[in-house]
Amino acid sequence: MKIFVKVKPKAKEEKVEKIDDINFKVSVKQPPEKGRANRAVMRVLADYFNIGQSNIQIISGSTSKLKIIEI
Repeated sequence: MKIFVKVKPKAKEEKVEKIDDINFKVSVKQPPEKGRANRAVMRVLADYFNIGQSNIQIISGSTSKLKIIEI
């Protein structure tokens, strides 16, 4: 399953907001430096979908706020 994610780094709290079936907004506390925010997004999504982090892969947008993620 592919989902489209808009990331908000350096947020006050970590959360996932479902906009529709394939669009999500993810807020993470980590800054977008050295892949920290990407790892946090994968961790938060793994908790949200109740799966392991190894089942989540960033397909596109690793340096952008807009990402395509495969689960």
